[in-house]
Amino acid sequence: MKELTIISGKGGTGKTTVTAALAALGDRKVMADCDVDAADLALVVRGEVIERGDFVGGSLAVVRADDCTACGRCEGLCRFRAVRKCGPSNAICNATYAVEPLSCEGCGVCVEFCPVSAVDFRPHTSGEWLISETVHGPLFHASLLPGEGNSGKLVALLREKARRLAAQMDLSLIIADGSPGIGCPVIASITGASLVLVVTEPTLSGIYDLERVGALVQHFDIEALVCVNKWDINKGLAEAVKEYARRSGLLWAGRIRYDEAATRAQLAGVSLIECDGGAAYDVRGVWEKVAACL
Repeated sequence: MKELTIISGKGGTGKTTVTAALAALGDRKVMADCDVDAADLALVVRGEVIERGDFVGGSLAVVRADDCTACGRCEGLCRFRAVRKCGPSNAICNATYAVEPLSCEGCGVCVEFCPVSAVDFRPHTSGEWLISETVHGPLFHASLLPGEGNSGKLVALLREKARRLAAQMDLSLIIADGSPGIGCPVIASITGASLVLVVTEPTLSGIYDLERVGALVQHFDIEALVCVNKWDINKGLAEAVKEYARRSGLLWAGRIRYDEAATRAQLAGVSLIECDGGAAYDVRGVWEKVAACL
């Protein structure tokens, strides 16, 4: 089983558009949308949710108001200013302390040092994972609740579920839409992948972020290819991207032109491959390079 992860150094490069197009071209595959902060791959692969479940990303502190003595130690120790004296009264004091869930980082300091053990550490549901049946095959994706952070645990869960299903169905490929940037979700997206495709754009910020994500991929010793999307909006910088890939030992996957067909595809809720245009032809060339490396 091979696992291809598509990432980008920054948002807005067209990573998900490219992922959906490659998914339309690949055979015997499972898809995973690991960009859980903005999971929109499902919008262009037309699927129906067939299974879902809660995702418990960690634990949060909860003060038991009946046992709180309002000593204030939890507030003094909390470095995230999540504890406030705003809880209900009890038999001991007129106001107790309470933890604001959106501010709590789950460090557990207040739990550990409460002198009367009045703070519990309770599992916290921060989102849900979903399986959709789409026109291009099974898709694992997720949804975070408002204000919830993404540590990479949800990404790891999606990838593990995708691997299990691929093994059960004897499918040979997992195509994952990774997160932009170089943080924990990206690391969780690429760790253990067979191949990484980096989608960038011909802008100064695109090149700068390509350098950062390229260094990340090489740090984990994963074979990587680079393609530049919308290359013809700045042909000079597009050549600079290709030169950087050559100097850095990254494989060259090709370039994709700016094409209004991409907008038509998004409005229609389909992949770029399903809309005639020059960009669709370019993506097919990128897929040939990628498939040769898998």
